[in-house]
Amino acid sequence: MFAYAGPNLPHDLFHATGRNAGPLTWNVDRAMPAADRWLESKFAPWTRSVLQDWADGALDHLEAVVFSRADDSGQRLYYYLCELRRAGSIEGPEPLMLDIAKSPRPSSIARDELALRKLAERLGVGEATLGTAIAAGNMRRAAALAGTAEGRVCLIAGSPLPDERMHRMVEQSGWSAIGRTLADAWGDTGPAVEEGGEPFAALARQLHARRLDSRGFFDRSGALTEAVAASAAKAAILWLIEEDDTTVWHLPAMRATLEAQGLPVLVATRRDWSCRDGIDAEIAAFLAGVAA
Repeated sequence: MFAYAGPNLPHDLFHATGRNAGPLTWNVDRAMPAADRWLESKFAPWTRSVLQDWADGALDHLEAVVFSRADDSGQRLYYYLCELRRAGSIEGPEPLMLDIAKSPRPSSIARDELALRKLAERLGVGEATLGTAIAAGNMRRAAALAGTAEGRVCLIAGSPLPDERMHRMVEQSGWSAIGRTLADAWGDTGPAVEEGGEPFAALARQLHARRLDSRGFFDRSGALTEAVAASAAKAAILWLIEEDDTTVWHLPAMRATLEAQGLPVLVATRRDWSCRDGIDAEIAAFLAGVAA
């Protein structure tokens, strides 16, 4: 069995293996002495939990873990894990990297196809098996129905949320919350993959076009506009954690985009990923002011 960590990953390829154990999980509400020893403070909090599990032997039942190059902290964690295993400091599963490129040019798509073929060879998946898995994946995509929030909706954007704890904070003020958790980002299979042609090339094109990662070249403000339209949000929270060194550069444009649509915006930067820094009181006061 193998697991995975990160966004923008080839879920159709994973399903084709028949050995997909799903995403790694995390628990940052605990002591993590191994992470404190080996990781710098600017690593995303989830990486600390993963490294602690690796050191504790909690992942020893896995053969491998596939990391996404689309996540900066994830790719750095991959290199640390490789070195720690080489040095004999930890054991556990083999770290693997899907080294996809995101530059908007055909050579990047070709590189993505090569990366997929390399990973598929390691996981034992051929073209025919992948083609069958893509068809099955498209059926699952067509059957999935997105939930619709009811009542007054508050959109939460910025850094991926640890879980739905911030949703519950919003709900305590009588609002509905829309916002992607880290698990949502990792589990997102994306749009349908083209069928009938070469499956690795089709999957490479799908991965290259997706807009989930911190390294992608896309209009983040435009994506935020689409999220507001889809959710019919009446207020927004731009929430960025202390360790986020990518999305923060787009904060002014994202805030301007929301305000241009008439939304009241709570900007919360350099925050604690576990939400133990008083953000609940700030949300309550913000939404009470919006409703007044």
